[in-house]
Amino acid sequence: MSIHPTAIVDPAAELDSGVEVGPYAVIGSHVKIGARTTVGAHTVIDGRTTIGEDNVISPFVSLGGPPQDKKYRGEPCELVIGERNVIREFSTYNIGTVQGGGVTRLGNDNWMMAYTHLAHDCVVGNNVIFANNAQLAGHVEIGDWVILGGFTTVHQFVRIGAHGMTALSSVLLADQPPFVMSQGDPAQARSMNFEGLRRRGFSPERIGAVKAMHKLLYRDGLTLEQATERIAALASQTPEATPDVEMMVGFLRGVAQRGIVR
Repeated sequence: MSIHPTAIVDPAAELDSGVEVGPYAVIGSHVKIGARTTVGAHTVIDGRTTIGEDNVISPFVSLGGPPQDKKYRGEPCELVIGERNVIREFSTYNIGTVQGGGVTRLGNDNWMMAYTHLAHDCVVGNNVIFANNAQLAGHVEIGDWVILGGFTTVHQFVRIGAHGMTALSSVLLADQPPFVMSQGDPAQARSMNFEGLRRRGFSPERIGAVKAMHKLLYRDGLTLEQATERIAALASQTPEATPDVEMMVGFLRGVAQRGIVR
């Protein structure tokens, strides 16, 4: 273990022997950090925060602080961070609240640029990219492989489905279904993330099914319920795309009163 002499690490904290802690970092008593994770200078890690292996945490990051929620009364809520994440400077990730399930969660293999914010009870998947100043309000859910453009802001309780993407300074006030690319304030659906899917190895058949979903959702003048039922039928037409269709249908059936980006 390599801990700089100016760092303050509570004796009760649990740090693997391979952890590196930089100058003037502060680590609290309920913190657990896995092997080969590095903690940058002046970073503060507090609260009931668990961090997995092989993470790179840049200087001036704040992890595990109390939620920005007036209902919070000091309950033992958590922040859980997975493995192989890069968290850049001045990012702030808060613990959860009792009302939201008690845990804020960041998955694996994520690239989180400077000034990103995860409010209480957010759940972020794997292989996501948050550009500088991407900000999530409380209870937001982000699927795998999502890319948020710089200065994107997401309203509380909003969900963004897997493989989605937002443009610079987008404001998400409604759910964004899987594969959708959005832009604007408020954000509007512009297309599907076809180039991203090609880069991830989607076959032409699977991409064709995504194109069909886009048409049903946004071009055929259907209600959300009608589009959902017709999308469900695509699985029998393109068996290879069944997991993609099921993911979309499951997402659409969970849409709340805010609806989806249009």
